[in-house]
Amino acid sequence: MKNLITLLFIGLVTFSINAQEKIAKIEFKETTVDYGTIEKGANGIRTFEFTNTGNAPLIISKVSSSCGCTIPKKPKDPIMPGMTGEIEVKYDTKRVMPIRKTITVLSNAATPTVSLKIKGEVIDPSKTSVLTKTKGKSVMEQ
Repeated sequence: MKNLITLLFIGLVTFSINAQEKIAKIEFKETTVDYGTIEKGANGIRTFEFTNTGNAPLIISKVSSSCGCTIPKKPKDPIMPGMTGEIEVKYDTKRVMPIRKTITVLSNAATPTVSLKIKGEVIDPSKTSVLTKTKGKSVMEQ
């Protein structure tokens, strides 16, 4: 009887060890990139850095943007456990407007969908505001 209990115990321990899955985990350094205020035509490329903190290779299957003005680029190769990678994002800075976009990352990680954000504002320094002061008075005071 003692041997049977010992065998069952060893079998249960072996089964629980084999049942542990290897899984990738994606951890971003930052999930929001702030462009700040940038001029029209400025460099619109920024990167999101991440680390695979899991124990299996991380495969990013798709990276998409909420708008055609933002082009994300995913890593081609799997990211091994403990290694880092980056997702490059290029925003079209010819569009003068506030930046508020979302980039969606799909992978084989424990959290398969991650949303990243970019924000900021593109300005055109050659354009002046109608509310700028002229001769010490604003347009509203004239």
